[in-house]
Amino acid sequence: MPVLTRLIPSPVVVDINAGALDDLAGLLADQRISASGKLAIAISGGSGARLRERLSPALPGAEWYEVDGGTLDDAIKLADAMKKGHYDAVVGLGGGKIIDCAKFAAARIGLPLVAVATNLSHDGLCSPVATLDNDAGRGSYGVPNPIAVVIDLDIIREAPVRFVRSGIGDAISNISAVADWELAHRETGEDLDGLAAAMARQAGEAVLRHPGGVGDDKFLQVLAEGLVLTGISMSVAGDSRPASGACHEINHAFDLLFPKRAASHGEQCGLGAAFATHLRGDTETRDLMVEVLRRHGLPVTPGEIGFTDEEFVQVVAYAPKTRPGRYTILEHLDLSTDQIRDAYADYAEAIGS
Repeated sequence: MPVLTRLIPSPVVVDINAGALDDLAGLLADQRISASGKLAIAISGGSGARLRERLSPALPGAEWYEVDGGTLDDAIKLADAMKKGHYDAVVGLGGGKIIDCAKFAAARIGLPLVAVATNLSHDGLCSPVATLDNDAGRGSYGVPNPIAVVIDLDIIREAPVRFVRSGIGDAISNISAVADWELAHRETGEDLDGLAAAMARQAGEAVLRHPGGVGDDKFLQVLAEGLVLTGISMSVAGDSRPASGACHEINHAFDLLFPKRAASHGEQCGLGAAFATHLRGDTETRDLMVEVLRRHGLPVTPGEIGFTDEEFVQVVAYAPKTRPGRYTILEHLDLSTDQIRDAYADYAEAIGS
């Protein structure tokens, strides 16, 4: 009998709404994630401590673990501490660093992970990847998808607005990443997963074309859903391809070349996506991206995040080295330094900077 469908690795629960945290204990018990209430909860020392005080009465069987940072050593230390207990699941409660550490720790000790995001800074909250700093810089580690994702829009609104802006840039960059994937499929024969590409692209398009702003609940809902769908698209594809093309190569180059000056992940990805779209000659999408990024207060030129034009040229030239084997518009054009300089001058003139 032919296989008519495929199984898609995805959370069994996705709860995105205002007040979602108030229902956390009931959600975990009702979905049989932790009927006993025995949970290991990873938190930060700042906002996490305040949330612990709020949630502890409803989670009497939980043990709380404060995470120092977002390094591989922090994640290993967390796993070592948690494996001494007997838990039903691990909960990562916080921003990207906390959730990535919790993902890694949960995978290491063989427990399911519940991701409870307190900001929307990037698409990693539901991805099968934990991004952690290590001795060589930063590494990506394969982990299972979260079994549940909880996003309380009331908590999201309390976070600094720069986190929402970062998530916007990361979501919009999907459109450029998928275009790079399609280019690689045409030029090199690389396999293209149509479902993963469709999920990632539509998540980006929904954010790009939504008229709302960072203080609008309806917009935050669309952004949160888009970031979750992007994470699932990576699970479908089996890697980060649906959400990582030249845009992310440029982001990684900023991080590696200027680690102490780099801007947020989403700011760099949004700028990288707009420039990569320019390189592909898609002026209509480029102009829309630039317009929307500007409307949300995101950078569209390197000067807006403290870099010179020449430093940006250096970043773009280095970018292909950050993902060996990945084929994007940067590898396709294989521009010299002078050609990158000319291309950026054309981009800057086109967007009126």
